[in-house]
Amino acid sequence: MHYHEQANELDDEIELPPSKTKIKQQMHELQDLGERLTELSNEKLRELDLPERLLDAIKELKKINKFGAQRRQLQYIGRLMREVEPEPIIAKLDAWNGVSATHVAWLHRLEQWRDRLLDQPDALGELLATHPQADGQRLRTLVRNAVKERELAKPPKNYREIFQMLKEIMPE
Repeated sequence: MHYHEQANELDDEIELPPSKTKIKQQMHELQDLGERLTELSNEKLRELDLPERLLDAIKELKKINKFGAQRRQLQYIGRLMREVEPEPIIAKLDAWNGVSATHVAWLHRLEQWRDRLLDQPDALGELLATHPQADGQRLRTLVRNAVKERELAKPPKNYREIFQMLKEIMPE
């Protein structure tokens, strides 16, 4: 092995500290997360199991009404956020906001099925073949009424009801 090869192997094993830019970016992300926490109710904050100092800082920010003081308090909250593990907090916030990827994908699938039921005559038979527990007669009536609603530009009552029925037929 030549000297250069040996030096390259050593370079690969040495982990460099994060750059100042990376550290600053992480600090801003933590501060943004802290700001999201300030928008939560006290009940939801308690569910997150945050350190007492952080909870007090968040509650204090809610009392401050001067912009400069709010900004300083947010920076303080950002510093306190370094003491907590952000991933569980982010996951909980996303779950509360209903933005889990699987949930969104499921909702899209239901919407696609609803549109197919209205636009493709054979879609209902396909749905009933794969989900025999579904009330075919009720669905057929809802689809027929939803098509009429659309043609007459009426409120989409049946259209929405199809979606609710699909949620029951195809649970997440």
